[in-house]
Amino acid sequence: AVVSTQSDHYGREVNHARNLWDRAVTLLPRVSQFWYKYTYMEEMLENVPGARQVFERWMEWEPEEQAWSSYINMEMRYKELDRARGIYEKFVLVHPSVKNWIKFAKFEEKHGNITGARDVYTRGVDFFGEEYMEEALFIGFAKFEEVQRECERARCIYKYALEKLTKEQCPELFKAYSIFEKKFGDRRGIEDVIINKRRFKYETEIKHNPLDYDAWFDLLRLLEADGSIEDVRDAYERAIANIPLVPSKKGWRRYIYLWINYALFEELESEDVDKTREVYKACLDIIPHKKFTFSKIWLMFAQFEIRQKNLTDARKIMGTSIGKCPKPKLFKGYIDLELQMREFDRCRKIYEKFLEFDMSNCNTWIKFAELETILGDSDRARAIFNLAIQQPLLDMPEVLWKAYIDFEIEEEEHERVRALYKLLLARTKHVKVWISYGNFEATIEHFTHARDIFDEADRSLQQEDQKEERVLCLEAWRDFEMKHGSQETQDQIAKKMPRRVKKRRKIEVEEGGEGGWEEYWDYIFPDSEANSANLKLLQMAKMWKKQQQESSEEDEDEEEGD
Repeated sequence: AVVSTQSDHYGREVNHARNLWDRAVTLLPRVSQFWYKYTYMEEMLENVPGARQVFERWMEWEPEEQAWSSYINMEMRYKELDRARGIYEKFVLVHPSVKNWIKFAKFEEKHGNITGARDVYTRGVDFFGEEYMEEALFIGFAKFEEVQRECERARCIYKYALEKLTKEQCPELFKAYSIFEKKFGDRRGIEDVIINKRRFKYETEIKHNPLDYDAWFDLLRLLEADGSIEDVRDAYERAIANIPLVPSKKGWRRYIYLWINYALFEELESEDVDKTREVYKACLDIIPHKKFTFSKIWLMFAQFEIRQKNLTDARKIMGTSIGKCPKPKLFKGYIDLELQMREFDRCRKIYEKFLEFDMSNCNTWIKFAELETILGDSDRARAIFNLAIQQPLLDMPEVLWKAYIDFEIEEEEHERVRALYKLLLARTKHVKVWISYGNFEATIEHFTHARDIFDEADRSLQQEDQKEERVLCLEAWRDFEMKHGSQETQDQIAKKMPRRVKKRRKIEVEEGGEGGWEEYWDYIFPDSEANSANLKLLQMAKMWKKQQQESSEEDEDEEEGD
């Protein structure tokens, strides 16, 4: 009776506690602590169905994740695998985060349900779709397949994720894929990983600085080596859309090479002639030709049209170039084009336009005359040279005169050569002109004329007191006499050679201070020594005469005093 009474008392206590917890969770269903205490009490009383019933009531309120985990753990303590699986099914729908789907899949994997785990991962991918997909789910899925030795499945998962996700969304996925390929991939797979890694790096650099053309070049080279034509074309279109902000040719130079590479890619790789022509035209339209231009683009466009056998279009392009933005390089390129076509009359017209553009360019005059020489029209070449040397302003007159003289020498017009040298010496008395003139007479074996020229040069340089130039002239004269002169003429020139002496002179300072002294080399010529000796003798005579006059005046003063 006592035991029965105690049991009844204990039963009344339990029912009272159960009623109390039931009332608490009914009034405050969001307070998780009451539910934990309630389920714990039922489980301690070994009332598993009652605890399960309480959990089910709690799950209807869709509590936090920890509550679901507690429910699952309780079912696992009693080996209720199917019930736990059912809870997970509800759990991932109530709390649809990636980590919960991964927990569900790992639960199936842990209990040997490989097919079920794969099905969970697959359903997870479908559930999130392409809009909300995350790299963690794919990493978990791929690593699961890797553990199951399903390498091809894992590779497909990695590649699918890398295609669907942006580079910024999947840095860890890319690292995991790299490790996977290094472990299980072949050489091609490893190369793909490296290429993708480099591509991700270049894309990141471009995102931070779209005007980093070096990064664009690296990316384009990578895609051209291992990418589809559409991918490469899309990359080029994105690259050329980043126009430099600085309106200077230096700032545009790297950018223009993007266009050049794009045109070459379309012509050589994709073999799309129309697209190549569009690229060239778009490039020329975007260049501010009033400020600067790029001759290379014009020339490449014209050469492209020639390769397509469109000579008329090529000529139009070059004509437009020299009309819109004339440059020496464009004229030269146009002339070379017509020379290849053997259109010499057109070359003459272009040369005329070139000289109208810049009449001071000596190379243009020389090339024009060389063209006429090649064509066998010496009179026209001579007329061009004559017109050239009459120009008031020339950038390299010495080159022009030398070319004219060489032309007449090749024509064996010796009198004309002499006339040119005389005309040139009337304009300049440069020592090199004298030496060249003398050497010319020596080459045609007019030794007397050559000797007279060297002598005249020596006297001219002596009058102008150009010592160093005179030494050069005398050395050239000496070399001439050593080859063609006699012993007597060699001795004569030897007597003319100067002595080289070291002297000192005071340094002149602009501010008026003392600049000190410096040493220098000077030349003393024999004729200058003779002149200085005569001058010294004359000075001594004048001083003697002055002394005589002074002594005579003193004698007269003494006589007057007496």
